[in-house]
Amino acid sequence: MAALMKEAELQQHYLDNETAETIYFGGGTPSLLQMDDLRLLIKEVVSVFTVSGKAEITLEANPDDITEENLIGWKEIGINRLSIGIQSFFEEDLKWMNRAHKAQQAAGSLELALRCFDNFTIDLIYGTPQMTNEKWKQNVETAFSYGIPHLSCYALTVESKTPLYKMIREQKSEDVNPDKQSEQFLLLMQWMEDAGYEHYEISNFAKPGCRSRHNSSYWQGKNYLGLGPSAHSFNGNERKWNVPNNKIYIESISKGIIPAESETLTDVQKLNEYIMTSLRTIEGISIEKLNSTFSITPQEILGKAGRYTESGLLKQENNSLILTREGKLLADGIAAGLFF
Repeated sequence: MAALMKEAELQQHYLDNETAETIYFGGGTPSLLQMDDLRLLIKEVVSVFTVSGKAEITLEANPDDITEENLIGWKEIGINRLSIGIQSFFEEDLKWMNRAHKAQQAAGSLELALRCFDNFTIDLIYGTPQMTNEKWKQNVETAFSYGIPHLSCYALTVESKTPLYKMIREQKSEDVNPDKQSEQFLLLMQWMEDAGYEHYEISNFAKPGCRSRHNSSYWQGKNYLGLGPSAHSFNGNERKWNVPNNKIYIESISKGIIPAESETLTDVQKLNEYIMTSLRTIEGISIEKLNSTFSITPQEILGKAGRYTESGLLKQENNSLILTREGKLLADGIAAGLFF
C-alpha cells in the first residue's frame, strides 16, 4: 500500500496535469483490500492528481467478496461502479474454470449489488467445451433477469503454463472449439440486440447511457496512468509498463525509482494502434481522422478495405469503416489487413 501511494507521488507529472475522468481498481482482486486501504488510495489519488468531481470510480470484485457491509463501505468511500467477475451461473462451469465462488454466490452477489449500485458490469465466458448453446442462452437470460446495465462477454482462451493448458495437453479435458465459439458469439450479438443493448465494442454491451467510461478511453486512444506491479501507462507518445515482480517493485519505489520499461511509438505505430482500437468500436475507423491526423487519404484506406467491404465483413457508413456482425468474428485479422 505504501509503495502504491509513493508511486502516485513519483508519477504525478506523467499525464501533464490532465484531469482524470476515471479511476479503476483492477488487475487482481482489489475487492480483498481493506476498506481503510481503499479509502487511503482514493484520497491519495485525489490529492496528487486533478480528478473530475464526476469521475467514474470502478472496483473489480469477486462474487464471494460482495457483502452488504462491503457494498455500503465501497459506496461511502467513493466507489460508484462495480465490475463483478461472474463468469457463469452454472456450478459445473465455475468448477471447470477453477473459480473460487459458487453459482449461488454468483446470483446472490447481484441481488446484493442491486441494493447499493445502479451502475455495474458483469463478465461472462462462452465457448467452454461443456457450454452448449442452451446453457449459454440461460447464462445471458439470467443476466437479463437482473437488469444488468452492462455486460462484458469473452470467448474462453487457453493461456500457456496454466492448469487448463496442462489438462488439455494431457487430454484430461476437451480443447476449445473455435467454430462453437463463433456460433455462440453470433447468438450473443442477436440476443443482446433483441434485449436493447448497444454492442459498442467487440466484447462489451451496454444499455443506453451505461457504457464503461474507463474502458472506452482505451479504445479512444486517450492517455492513462497505471500504478502498481505490471501496470501499464500511455501518454500519447510513450507506452510503459512496470515490472511484474512485487519484491523488485516495492524495493525500487522505496528508493524513489519507478521500475518500468518503456517504448516510444513511431507515427506508423500510432496509426496502426488507432486502426486496431477504433475498428473494435461501434463508431469504427474515421476516414476523416485518418486523413487529418495521419495524412492517410481516403483512397489509401478504402483501397485496403476493398476486399473486406466486398465480402461483407466491413461497411462504409457516415464516413467511417465499421465491422459488420460477421466481421466482428474476424476483427483482429481485418485490423492487421488494414495496417500500414
